[in-house]
Amino acid sequence: MSPVAIKGWCPGALRPMQSGDGLVVRIRPHGGRLDARQAAGIAELAERHGNGLIDLTGRANLQIRGVSDEGLRPLTDGLAGLGLLDQNPESEARRNVLVTPFWTIGDDTCSIAAELERALANSPLDLPTKFGFAVDDGKERSLAGASADVRIERDLAGGLIVRADGQALGRPVRRREAVKVALALAEWFIASGGAKGGRGRMAAHIGTGARPPEALRGHAEPARLLAAPLPGLYPHGAMLGAAFGQVPHSALSYLASRAPALRITPWRMILAEGLLTVPRCESFITQADDPVLRVVACSGAPRCREAHADTRAVAATLAPHIAADVRLHVSGCAKGCAHSAPASITLVATSAGFDLVRGGSTRDAPFLRGLSGIDIVADPSVLMGGH
Repeated sequence: MSPVAIKGWCPGALRPMQSGDGLVVRIRPHGGRLDARQAAGIAELAERHGNGLIDLTGRANLQIRGVSDEGLRPLTDGLAGLGLLDQNPESEARRNVLVTPFWTIGDDTCSIAAELERALANSPLDLPTKFGFAVDDGKERSLAGASADVRIERDLAGGLIVRADGQALGRPVRRREAVKVALALAEWFIASGGAKGGRGRMAAHIGTGARPPEALRGHAEPARLLAAPLPGLYPHGAMLGAAFGQVPHSALSYLASRAPALRITPWRMILAEGLLTVPRCESFITQADDPVLRVVACSGAPRCREAHADTRAVAATLAPHIAADVRLHVSGCAKGCAHSAPASITLVATSAGFDLVRGGSTRDAPFLRGLSGIDIVADPSVLMGGH
């Protein structure tokens, strides 16, 4: 693998990141939800001050791309008017909360998420910027495969638990103490040396043998896993996917005109609340068997300055050739920004071509090196061991 510069932090609205197509401004919706006014406002801001493209990230955030230095201030002013700006970059970085989209009015999800966000905003904790929390308190867990370090979940009997990522069992809690215990786990993580140089993740810390104190551990088994969500109708509304996690501003504006609110998910999909039919929009994936859903690709060149290839062009061409039980990840460099976990097939672009990893991630040793993108597209069987 070729060496890459690991930044170790994520962009925000108050701390944008420079990319090949301009500044990337990340928006963290409160509770994972945007009302129609906010969604329409983001679409308008993306058109006016960016290049009109909006990313859906694996952390259930949105990113406005192609923002110029001159356009940054009016963009952030617009976000502030929509109630989507934090008080400072530190509070914004700490407010890293994933929320299950499968909540219903009257359950605990929204109140727990709001309480946790307030507590984090006012917390003195110096957490790594990738350190996050998950509120996944449905009868079945939907966020188990999403990145989070402290998880608020249900156990098999329906009671609330708080669980450190990397531990199989969680601590039973009452509703009023759930956020307090979640923050206590984060405090223990820092105090026990889990964060070094501004980086660190809970599961890796647990993996070294670190164990939370008895008061923060428990013996409750988490609830069963929910089947992987796909585009289609749910009791909560219509789920729509975005090819490689990106949509034009017009698509977001259209969806905002159809639904009272949008729930942003970590699967690069949007749940449009209350819809009884799946809206027809070419910019969204609406079929559960669409092969593009089996492919993950980062922004790639020229949108990312560190990418060695146009990953999305390659991914789009290969998608129809990928078997239904195979997951393909096409990464523009060895960082693997779009997908850090292993995949059936991982293609890593380098200055010498693509490296092929089977059953691993961008960090694993490749099975083949220096494959030509043209040759891969011409004969995709090489990915499956055809040669």
